[in-house]
Amino acid sequence: MSGAAADPPVRGYFGTRLGLALLTAVSRLPLPVLRVLGGVLGTLAWWLARPRRHVTLVNLRLCFPDMSEHERHRLGREHFQWFMRSILERFIFWFGPAERIRALVRIEGEEVLNELLGKPVIILAPHFVALDAGGLRLAMKSRFVTMYQRQKNPVVDAAMRRGRERFPGVVLSRQQGVRAAVRVMREGVPFYYLPDMDLGARDAVFVPFFGVSAATVTATARLVQLTGATVLPFVTRMTPEGYVGTFYPPLTDAGGPDVEAATARMNAFIEARVRELPAQYLWSHKRFKTRPPGEPSPYVD
Repeated sequence: MSGAAADPPVRGYFGTRLGLALLTAVSRLPLPVLRVLGGVLGTLAWWLARPRRHVTLVNLRLCFPDMSEHERHRLGREHFQWFMRSILERFIFWFGPAERIRALVRIEGEEVLNELLGKPVIILAPHFVALDAGGLRLAMKSRFVTMYQRQKNPVVDAAMRRGRERFPGVVLSRQQGVRAAVRVMREGVPFYYLPDMDLGARDAVFVPFFGVSAATVTATARLVQLTGATVLPFVTRMTPEGYVGTFYPPLTDAGGPDVEAATARMNAFIEARVRELPAQYLWSHKRFKTRPPGEPSPYVD
C-alpha cells in the first residue's frame, strides 16, 4: 500500500527531471532561435493558459484603464512571449557556461554599486521577466544575498537553488525572514531584493500601484531603518542582442519614520519603470489578490 501511494509523486518527479533536462538542452541553442521558439510558446500559452491570461488581463485593466481592450490583449500576448523567452533562457543562467553569460548580459551604471560595496546596500529589483539574468550576472562578480520563494515541487526547488547558488552568494528562503538577511547585510554584503509581489497582508501596507490599492511588503523601508542601507534600484531588460541590467540613482526617500509613505514612494518608482517597459513586467502574478477588508478579489471570474 505504501508503494502504491508513492507512485504518483515518483512519476511526477521523474517527469519534472525530464522536463528540466530538456529545457537545459534547449537553452544551448543560439539566442535568435531561442527567441523565436519562446515567442511561439508564448503565443500558445496565451491561448492555452486561460487562468494566467485572465490574471494578466485583470491586472492590465486595473493598471491601464484608458487602454482599449484590443490594446490590452496585444500587450498581454506580448508579455506572454517575453515571459516564455525568459523561461527558456533562464537555463543559460542557471546551468550554461560563464563565458556565454558574460557575453549576453551588459551592466550599466555599475560604478554606483562599486562605490557602495562594503556598506549595507539593497539592490531593489522589481519583477521584470529578466531579473534572474541581471542578478546572476552581478553574482559572478561579487557576493550577494537574496531571498526566494520555496517551490512546492522539490525537484524544481532544488534546480532553482542550484542555479542561483552557482556563483558566490547566499540564497535564503522567504521563510527565514528579514532578520537572516540583516545579519549578512551588516557584513557589507548587498541584498538583491524583489519588493513587488503580493505576499498577503502580513508585514504589508495598502499603498497605490497604478492608482490601485496594493498590499505591499514594507521590508525595504524597515531594512533601511534597521541597517541604514542605501536603496539602489536595478532593472534588467531583454533586448534583441541579449540583456541589459541598469542601475538607477539611489532612492534617497526609501526609508524614514513613515514606513507607509516610504513604501508608497517605492511603488511609484516601480510604476514609472513599468511604464517604460510594460510588456516585460510580470503581469501574470496576482498583484492585487490581497484586498482591504470588505473589498472583493478582482480575479473572481
